[in-house]
Amino acid sequence: MTDRGSAARSERYKLGRMVASADALPYNLPTERLQVTGMAVREIRAELRHIPNWRSAIAVVRVLAEPFFIGWVAVQLSHPLVWMLAFLLMGPTYARFASLGHEAVHRTLFSNRAANDFVGRWLMSYPTFVPFDLYRRSHINHHRDEMGPKEPDIPLYSGYPITRKSLGRKLFRDARGQTGWKLFRGLLRGLRSPKAKTHARRIVGAQLVLLSIATAFGRPELYLFLWFLPYLTVWRVINRLRAIAEHGGMERSADRRRTTHHVHQGPASGFVMVPFKIGYHLAHHVDMGVPCWNLPKLQRELDASGWVTDEYGHKSYCSLWKALSSA
Repeated sequence: MTDRGSAARSERYKLGRMVASADALPYNLPTERLQVTGMAVREIRAELRHIPNWRSAIAVVRVLAEPFFIGWVAVQLSHPLVWMLAFLLMGPTYARFASLGHEAVHRTLFSNRAANDFVGRWLMSYPTFVPFDLYRRSHINHHRDEMGPKEPDIPLYSGYPITRKSLGRKLFRDARGQTGWKLFRGLLRGLRSPKAKTHARRIVGAQLVLLSIATAFGRPELYLFLWFLPYLTVWRVINRLRAIAEHGGMERSADRRRTTHHVHQGPASGFVMVPFKIGYHLAHHVDMGVPCWNLPKLQRELDASGWVTDEYGHKSYCSLWKALSSA
């Protein structure tokens, strides 16, 4: 914290209680390859910020095909256990849509800005109930000053560590659809808001297209059971677990290690919650202009410099969630 206002904000929201000790946060930058903030020097940064358009295009096609494939398998096998598995798998599917939509928000999905924003709006965000432009505005504020006065998600990140029972109650509310329904009602209210109605109408329009596609194949229930309900439930659980693993209990600081957690990545978490390398969240906050595909390279630079230590990082998401619920 740098001033009384920041200190008061931390006290009000109980921020900073998950920040690593000073011994785990050595101040050994800059180096020949990294600046004092962790951002790479110009020559290396240019390479890291290169956007592999072909790789993004393949990812977009894969993500768009995934819900249709899951629905097709559920219909073909027509077994209750298969339908339940399909329902659960739509949570990770939402995570993949959200990850590529997030890339588009940062204009790191495609190098062509028009293509980037079209795909981000109409293919990744509106189908998943996300008002792309409003999200971009608030998300950039999040990056400019994490936990600062314009931080949009500070209630989500504050208060940690909490008790295991408290975290369980939050996740239970997510799982039964209470959180998702609250968000959906906000979307419906946006239809009458002069500032939000354009975004809300686009989202509703995208949902009607998806419902029409399911109806055209004679299975309108696919939209309800394998799209709308997973949005209200499974995706909300995954999204909370991901969000608190990124910033839960951290504080406002120019040192991104004090605002953002770093978690070692594994294939299971990559499939369920943080696809397309977005789990390298410290690297993302060090330089938000680096596309997700190159975040592991930047993370290796941070590790090699000694700026990221084992004491600061978490070995797994489970170990971090355990710490976040240890009060």
